[in-house]
Amino acid sequence: MSPADSRAYLLALDQGTTSSRAIVFREDGSVHSMAQQEFPQIYPQPGWVEHDPMAIWQSQLDTARRALTEGGLSPSDIRAVGITNQRETTVLWHRRTGQPLHNAIVWQDRRTEPLCVQLKEQGAEEGVQAKTGLRLDPYFSGTKLRWLLDNVPGARALAEAGELAFGTIDTWLIWQLTGGQRHVTDVSNASRTLMLNIHTGQWDDALLSLLDIPRSVLPEVLPSVADFGQVTPGLLGRGEAALQIGGVAGDQQSALLGQACLQPGDVKNTYGTGCFMLMHTGHMAPTSANGLITTCAAQPYPQAAPVYALEGSVFIGGAVVQWLRDGLKAIAHSHEVEALAASVPHSDGVVLVPAFAGLGAPYWLPHVRGSIQGLTRGSTVAHIARAALESIALQSTVLLQAMQRDAAQHEGLKVSALRVDGGACANNLLMQMQADLMGLPVVRPKTTETTALGAALLAGLQVGVFSASTQLKERLAVDRVFEPQCSRDQAEAQLAAWHAAVERSR
Repeated sequence: MSPADSRAYLLALDQGTTSSRAIVFREDGSVHSMAQQEFPQIYPQPGWVEHDPMAIWQSQLDTARRALTEGGLSPSDIRAVGITNQRETTVLWHRRTGQPLHNAIVWQDRRTEPLCVQLKEQGAEEGVQAKTGLRLDPYFSGTKLRWLLDNVPGARALAEAGELAFGTIDTWLIWQLTGGQRHVTDVSNASRTLMLNIHTGQWDDALLSLLDIPRSVLPEVLPSVADFGQVTPGLLGRGEAALQIGGVAGDQQSALLGQACLQPGDVKNTYGTGCFMLMHTGHMAPTSANGLITTCAAQPYPQAAPVYALEGSVFIGGAVVQWLRDGLKAIAHSHEVEALAASVPHSDGVVLVPAFAGLGAPYWLPHVRGSIQGLTRGSTVAHIARAALESIALQSTVLLQAMQRDAAQHEGLKVSALRVDGGACANNLLMQMQADLMGLPVVRPKTTETTALGAALLAGLQVGVFSASTQLKERLAVDRVFEPQCSRDQAEAQLAAWHAAVERSR
């Protein structure tokens, strides 16, 4: 089938924290072509992280054009565009000019911690969690937007006059792609703002009042499969046919869909700098009693009831391998860690707690710092490397166990396997450790670009390339299944040593 007569290609724009990517997928879910481009990180002062919104837009546009060119395609060969994005990162811009008022405040930024503390002291957190599924934390967009309105000269007056638009990165890209014609977001991104009631799917007046946000700056909230607008003709290349943006989801919800986690109890874990684990909970939005947050999953069927997920984040996942490389100089390249760790049969009692930035879910201990425990004269750098890999698997296991405790309160939420993606899932030793500790099969797909694939699948549903979720599962080819090989007694002993090490770190 030639590109000219098929139009069976889907373009996914994957806008991440450090780079923008564009991937063209074939109808069967395989990658046809792709392009990637990094953009600058801005650190105005300790704890502050910013991006230039125009640099994000230009890098995303450039990669989209290059992915088409390198694939020998024109825009008329593309059926639809899907967008997935770094979540919570906050942009505020002029509606008339499309120019940002300030750099984007990135999800990692901690400048609004004093405001979060103030709101907690007012007793607001329980009510906020009940409506949003989130904690009062600088991580989320609402307090970032409040900071922009309060600290950029003239911003609040312009916002109250209806002249400003707020958006997470999906909204910012859609505005640019459509030439300012659409100011919209999807429910999965909106659920990360502290302003959406996840039970109604609407912006909440009480939450807006709490944060002092004028409703006029907010985008329209759509399902994840919808008509998000038409790409401006000529923007991606010559002879452009009407090209619809048909699917949008935040990166972790997009990966959940790309992993075909469509049923309650399905779980995926993304192994990147940190680890992000999500459990599909169906139409239930459980409030976690175990340190997790509740979020809207990507909503693929506009008329269906909303779907939700439990989520937990490990702050330091693959970053511990980068530390072995750059800090300890134990390896020259990250991929060398597997052979080094495999050169010893076990860590010989060494436990590494990689709390370089505190510990995330389910601990929420931001001030704890890392430690290496159990060292003897016989300890080598190989034992430390093995303990480093084990720390990734151990943290993820503790996260899954927290999810399982929450799930036990709700009938029908039973975990049978863990689906994995992200760069570190290529490490076979780590994946075997994960299966052993969890006592569950670990399923690695052939296409590890599951975040972008999720966006492409959403867009494909909108334009009729796919008609049902069962067809999405057919596009997920399995590379390997790692079955548990150690006894539960061994796994429990290792987990007990981890818990003791965390307690000592505290």
